[in-house]
Amino acid sequence: MNYADLSPEVRAQYPWPGADLPVNGGRMHYVDEGPRDGKPVLFLHGNPTWSFYWRHLITGLSDRYRCVAVDHIGHGLSEKPEDWTYRLADHIANAVKLVEHLDLRDLTVVVHDWGGAIGTGLTLAVPDRVTRLVLFNTAAFQGPVPASIRLCRVSGLGPLLVRGANGFLEGAIVRGTKRRDLFRGGTVDGYRAPYPDWRNRIGHLRFVQDIPIEAEHPTRPTIAAMEARLHDLRGRPTLIVWGMKDFCFTPAFLARWRKELPDAEVVEYPDAGHWVVEDANDRVVPLVRGFLDRT
Repeated sequence: MNYADLSPEVRAQYPWPGADLPVNGGRMHYVDEGPRDGKPVLFLHGNPTWSFYWRHLITGLSDRYRCVAVDHIGHGLSEKPEDWTYRLADHIANAVKLVEHLDLRDLTVVVHDWGGAIGTGLTLAVPDRVTRLVLFNTAAFQGPVPASIRLCRVSGLGPLLVRGANGFLEGAIVRGTKRRDLFRGGTVDGYRAPYPDWRNRIGHLRFVQDIPIEAEHPTRPTIAAMEARLHDLRGRPTLIVWGMKDFCFTPAFLARWRKELPDAEVVEYPDAGHWVVEDANDRVVPLVRGFLDRT
């Protein structure tokens, strides 16, 4: 799927055709908006969203900051290969390749959901390039997984739920947001747009399957190594923003981040859910801008 395939209504909300970079897995799409001499901000989404999730922040920051928002392989407007590995280490390597390709320095890494593990891996891989961190409802360590997500990993049933019924995305739309007044039809269409059928939902399934629940899971060593080095994230200005009504990344995950990053600035939104940037976009945009301006 390409930008031209999006409906006019979706393009009106997401008016950035972007560019592509050949990476491991195929063609990786990204948005690159704002002055090229502005301090760069890299946005890394999670599952089952895409760079559309960051549209309010891109709009609110790109007058001054260079905003780069990735679609991971299998997501958004990037290529969605059926036979790729879809491992965390691969997504990290692709993010590193983009940062090096664009030669981004003095970088702010902004993450959500699976983007937290990818962004942490990126930061640990190229620490001299990353100056600031902004974390939204995410993890880079082992934690409890809701039963509904575990169900999507069951052999045979998982593909039917995730790819056939589009259950992971539709479930996230219902459970991930709490401010229904802000989450209207046009917004929902934007999230659904790159995932119209079985073929285009492969990334959703593979991200779920890559959750390293089992001790022998191939991604378990990647997470374990990352978790052992979380202290290496310290020393950077860090903003943690949390929707406290998150069914997946509960307040217990926030407590862990407070322990790992004791000097971080933390803002809690009691009325927001997992998709905190949607639920609280009117507060998130000035909050992040203020953080960037003063650091």
